[in-house]
Amino acid sequence: MGNTIAEKIIKAHLVSGEMVAGQEIGLKIDQTLTQDATGTMAYLEFESMGIPRVKTEKSVAYIDHNTLQSGFENADDHRYIQTVAAKHGIYFSRPGNGICHQVHYERFGKPGKTLIGSDSHTPTGGGIGMLAIGAGGMDVAVAMGGGAYYIPMPKMLKVELTGELQPGVSAKDIILDVLRQLTVKGGVGYIVEYAGEGVKKLSVPQRCTITNMGAELGATTSIFPSDEQTRAFLAAEGREEDWVELSSDADAVYDKTITVDMTALRPLAACPHSPDNIKSIQELAGGKIDQVCIGSCTNSSVADMVKVAAILKGKKIADNVSLSISPGSRQVFSMLAECGALTDMIDAGARVLECACGPCIGMGFSPNSAGVSLRTFNRNFLGRSGTKDGQVYLVSPETAAASALAGVFADPSELGEIAVPYELPEKFRINDSGVIEPLDEEAAKTAEVVKGPNIKPFPETRPLEDKISAEVILKVEDNITTDHIMPAGAKTLPYRSNIPYLSKFCFEVVDPTFAERAKAAGSGIIVGGQNYGQGSSREHAALVPLALGIRAVIAKSFARIHAANLVNAGILPLTFANPDDYNLVTQGGTITIDNIHRDLAEGHFTAQVNGHEVELVTTLADRQKEILLAGGLLKYTSGK
Repeated sequence: MGNTIAEKIIKAHLVSGEMVAGQEIGLKIDQTLTQDATGTMAYLEFESMGIPRVKTEKSVAYIDHNTLQSGFENADDHRYIQTVAAKHGIYFSRPGNGICHQVHYERFGKPGKTLIGSDSHTPTGGGIGMLAIGAGGMDVAVAMGGGAYYIPMPKMLKVELTGELQPGVSAKDIILDVLRQLTVKGGVGYIVEYAGEGVKKLSVPQRCTITNMGAELGATTSIFPSDEQTRAFLAAEGREEDWVELSSDADAVYDKTITVDMTALRPLAACPHSPDNIKSIQELAGGKIDQVCIGSCTNSSVADMVKVAAILKGKKIADNVSLSISPGSRQVFSMLAECGALTDMIDAGARVLECACGPCIGMGFSPNSAGVSLRTFNRNFLGRSGTKDGQVYLVSPETAAASALAGVFADPSELGEIAVPYELPEKFRINDSGVIEPLDEEAAKTAEVVKGPNIKPFPETRPLEDKISAEVILKVEDNITTDHIMPAGAKTLPYRSNIPYLSKFCFEVVDPTFAERAKAAGSGIIVGGQNYGQGSSREHAALVPLALGIRAVIAKSFARIHAANLVNAGILPLTFANPDDYNLVTQGGTITIDNIHRDLAEGHFTAQVNGHEVELVTTLADRQKEILLAGGLLKYTSGK
């Protein structure tokens, strides 16, 4: 029996466990990346390990989230990350150099290598044939120190691409169709691999759009073959020597297969407030819009931007529309300036923002009250835009540009030849001026790491108690995201390195009284529905509840990264053996779980809930159980 692409990379990097679906495996990690919203904590955690220099082949620290310097906090965090990176052997990407995933696949990513990043959209690297996985900051810190990265061995899901894209239809529409078929829970426990004749007709930037938004499926990661398209892209980046061919074996076995007919595909949109709430643009056509945002790690390549410029050229955006454009990297920005596309955008009325995440994480350009915002981004969760009642639709760059001109939802496939695919150049305009190499080992010995006053110590963790009896501080429904738990945005992001201050915003979008009530209670339990913790990899969604005294989270099911982050923080994640028992729980009631140490070994617990005995279970690996007993990953690692 042959292997899939992902299985081949896993086999080459396997350091523990067996490649049996569901069993925990440990992987050697070649590369890591962080961004500044999660990076400060990751580097504080790395420093606490006492390891002088990273042991990966390449680690890169990006500044792309907290770039709005309205006070000292973000600037201080940037200086800390720059100095800690220089000292410990990490490359540093300056503010304005670009969005981590865009820059990484342009300048650092290599087919066949493993990459983990403290950002859930790290799977973007799968577009060039990397096994690229989003993870919590603590897991990234351990990998930088030479430790393995542990995940349950995923199952394999194949997406067979047939036909070819028609004018006005894009790679964004492919992944929106996959989300329509699978939903935001459909990829949980899988690696998604793209195959079929249609793959050969997709460029690397198109592939990276698809793998980027594969995070919204709940998948471990997504991956494409490394083929002649990959080779041409790396050659254009001056990195052809990094290319290796990667393909699945003819007799590789997949656990599930779906098909996307690219020829039949038409422009789509994800409607509020979930990436799998899909409708066709034809269904939405004529609906009034207020704002259009083009960019993000999903759709900010030079190919995307040049197509947008071609649609806008010689025209003006509608009077009722505000349009922002965020190039994905300094390389993209300079190429747009060189070819005149930037002028076409500006002349059409666009506001050009810096090369950063910006509006995608609520860092500026929030829509007006109840405003309809078309965004080429990957998430449209409630309140993520910075406007709680904002109505965010996820669309392709072509749909965004056509709609900005029309002032209403408009179908770009009706534009004809103006929306034809963009051919990548044989040579990109390479610009690495925004990347700072680390100090050599000798110079690093005396280098100073600068920490500003906003950087507070890592919250104290405790070994897992044998009995937890605590109030249900909050009960929430299905598909609670990390944006619900720990919101992003200009108001909160400057305090990502200050957990005590950040805690006041926890669950703000769901229940503004949560933080105050949790703090007053001293200890507590959260109860959730299906897919609790989907979305971002931000470990703050575990660290802040930890700081507020949360000892356990009980849900119908968990998103993979968040469950791992809870364990790493020393919070016990449990699921209902019978999902209907969720209905027995009342907010404000008490849940008692006894004999935890004894029952943890078997993974079966009995809880007292409002006079009922409720069975709870966990599928944690033995290593994760030891982490909980030790009081979190850092204490577990330091004790090894």
